[in-house]
Amino acid sequence: MNLKKNIRLGKIRSNLFILILFLIISFDTYSSDNLEGGFTDIKILDKISSKNTLIKLKNGEDAIYKDLLIKSMKCKNSEFDDNPEITAYIQVSDLTNKDKDDVFVFNGWMFSSSPSIAPFDHPVYDIWLVRCY
Repeated sequence: MNLKKNIRLGKIRSNLFILILFLIISFDTYSSDNLEGGFTDIKILDKISSKNTLIKLKNGEDAIYKDLLIKSMKCKNSEFDDNPEITAYIQVSDLTNKDKDDVFVFNGWMFSSSPSIAPFDHPVYDIWLVRCY
């Protein structure tokens, strides 16, 4: 009788362990997939006309805005809801540059909460990160 209880208890413990392991793995997979987005929203300020324009970028594709060629390579949301942080790897080329060197005006990570960490420095335009989804 005691042996049957031990076998039954062992099966319950192993099933419980498998269930907990499955929940941990599925939660971890869900949260990491939810952090990276496929689209990036940026705002562009034309300093001459003082107009803001919202641009939706599909990650990995080029978008042209007036004299700028903009490409968002990757974007990611923070894990914390109390202080949300959005980061995106963005490349910007100036199309008025007649040199065919393909040198970027900006090539790096942009942060929504601190745009001055890696500032976009252009005489006519200003860019900042708005959203990743």
